[in-house]
Amino acid sequence: MAEPAGITEDDSPVVPVFFLSDSTGISAETMGNALLIQFPDTRFERTLFPFITTVEEARRVVAILDEAMEGPVTPLVFTTAADDTVRAELARTKAPIIDFFDIHMSRVEQILGLRGLHEAARLHGVGDIRSYNNRMAAVEFTIEHDDGQSVRSLEKADVILIAPSRCGKTPTSMYLALQHGLFVANYPLVDEDLEQADLPGLLRSHEERCVGLTTTVERLSRIRNERRPSSRYASVEQCRWELRRAGELYAAHRVPVIDSSSRSVEEMATLIVQIVTKNRKKAQT
Repeated sequence: MAEPAGITEDDSPVVPVFFLSDSTGISAETMGNALLIQFPDTRFERTLFPFITTVEEARRVVAILDEAMEGPVTPLVFTTAADDTVRAELARTKAPIIDFFDIHMSRVEQILGLRGLHEAARLHGVGDIRSYNNRMAAVEFTIEHDDGQSVRSLEKADVILIAPSRCGKTPTSMYLALQHGLFVANYPLVDEDLEQADLPGLLRSHEERCVGLTTTVERLSRIRNERRPSSRYASVEQCRWELRRAGELYAAHRVPVIDSSSRSVEEMATLIVQIVTKNRKKAQT
C-alpha cells in the first residue's frame, strides 16, 4: 500500500519546504537552510521557485502552496522577494511564510530613516557591474588553473590550493571564485611531488599564498574507489602515504591546512577568505 504523502517508510514526517524569490533564490535557500540545519533529526523536502517576477507567476506559486497546506504536514515557506506587488501576492497564501526581506528590510529602513529600492536581483544580478565582472574574471581564471592545468599568470592568484587528488580542491576553488571573486589556482600533489622534501618548483615562489587541504584516509579511499574501484590509487595504504607526506610538506613550509573531511565547501571557503585577508594585511605593512 502506498505511503501517505508527507510520511516516510519509518513513519517520520517529511516537512515540505519552499524557497521563493524574484531573483535566483540563492539568498532564500542560504538563509532558510541556515535555520533548517538546526533540526538535524527532521527530514525536509525542498522546492525552489526562482524568478517570480509577475503577479501571475506569484498566483501560480500560491496555488501550489495552498495545495501543500492540504497535506498531513504544514509546509515551511521562505521568501526573499523584493518586489512589493509580488510579495503582496505571495502573502495571500494560506501557508505560513517567513519573509526574510520584510523582516530585515523594514528594520534597516527604520534605522536609516530611508526607503530601499525594493528591486529584485540586486544581490546576485549585475546591478554592480564592476563586482560582477570581477567575479566572472575570477571564475575564468579558476577554471584555467584547475588541477594544475595552467601556470600562466600564477602570480595573479589570490590563493593556491594544494592537496593530493580528491581532497576537495576544485569545488572549493569554484565556490571561492563565484561567491567571493577570488582568483584561485589549485595544484594536485602527485607521487613525484610527495617524494620530495620541497614544494613543487612552480609553487616555491608562491609559497606564502598556498593553502593545503587534507582529509581522512577512510574518506579519501572511499571517494577514490567511486572513481577507480579496487585500484592502487584508491587503496588505504596509498591514501595514508599521500596524506602523511602532504602533511609533512605543509608543516615543513608552514602552509595553512584545512581538513575537508568535516567541513562544508562554504566553511572551508570562509576559512580561506580569512587567510587571504590576513595575508593581504601583512603584505600592506
